[in-house]
Amino acid sequence: MSAARPRTAPRTLAALAALPLLLTACGYGSQSTDDDRRTEVAAGAEKLSAAEVRIGYFPNLTHATALVGVEEGLFQKELGGTTVKTSTFNAGPSEIEALNAGSIDIGWIGPSPAINGYTKSGGRNLRIIGGSASGGVKLVVNPEKIRSLKDVKGKRIATPQLGNTQDVAFLNWIADQGWTVDAQSGKGDVSVVRTDNKVTPDAYRSGSVDGAWVPEPTASKLVAEGAKVLLDESALWPDDKFVITNIIVSQTFLEEHPDVVEAVLRGSVRTNRWINAHPEKAKESANAALEELSGKALPAEVLDPAWQSITFLDDPLAATLGSQADHAVKAGLLEKPDLKGIYDLTPLNEVLRSEGGKPVDDAGLGAE
Repeated sequence: MSAARPRTAPRTLAALAALPLLLTACGYGSQSTDDDRRTEVAAGAEKLSAAEVRIGYFPNLTHATALVGVEEGLFQKELGGTTVKTSTFNAGPSEIEALNAGSIDIGWIGPSPAINGYTKSGGRNLRIIGGSASGGVKLVVNPEKIRSLKDVKGKRIATPQLGNTQDVAFLNWIADQGWTVDAQSGKGDVSVVRTDNKVTPDAYRSGSVDGAWVPEPTASKLVAEGAKVLLDESALWPDDKFVITNIIVSQTFLEEHPDVVEAVLRGSVRTNRWINAHPEKAKESANAALEELSGKALPAEVLDPAWQSITFLDDPLAATLGSQADHAVKAGLLEKPDLKGIYDLTPLNEVLRSEGGKPVDDAGLGAE
């Protein structure tokens, strides 16, 4: 399989109006970038109902379905003459704002910004239409200061951002230990230090934090600095699975171009199948995409363990999204949300059936 990789230069978007802070960021930074990349369309290929589909995702391994699907031309193959245009983001708020503004049509994004984007719009701006990845989040610590889980008490632990997916998970774990922390300030039995993932390795190296509850590849970057994995968040969930990346779509685009949405979902399903069948080739493909987007590939000592900790799947694991929202409510970071209607898995299930797979469940949160 070969990729169509245009060499147009990326450009930074103008600053986007931020959505409310709580439960908006995925924890990968704050900048958004419009790649203005369009994949090459085969001569004579027939267009679907839209001339192009604008897809957003993060230059991050937990978004490898999008990275690999674009890199290997798998989305474009399903879309025929409808062009794929890509934009990359480093934070959930920017991607949600782009979806709201009509700058992208479909996006790969974490659960917290999807919840926030849905609830803040009164359920009018997006639907979750599929899953993409599970896992890839770890508690990594300085082994000289923290040897067991009980040693976390009294230490300084980084999370990516107040109210982001990993921050909520760590606050919930702290509460389960019987410890107390003020969610807003991060002060208490554990000091929760909100630190951008880009600088967390430096903070660890300097000793300003004793560990971090972070997604990949940040966790493996810390391990490369001498940290040890104390806990994999997957161990806290039923069947060791929890949603880390969803696929969302503008409700308007879903209504107007269902054939395009179905083609993207088919591309996603087939990409995940290819990733799982060819993990080494897929890892290389994802890293090549990261290098093209960021100018730097991940070294093997970071890439290999990070890749192994992520599961790529089509099921959005809807029940775990509901639990994550409950954890945020429990921490005092979110009022109880009404998530009824956040999912529309009908197109995905049609694709799965056509591919010989089993339909997935919306945990009672599907659109009527």
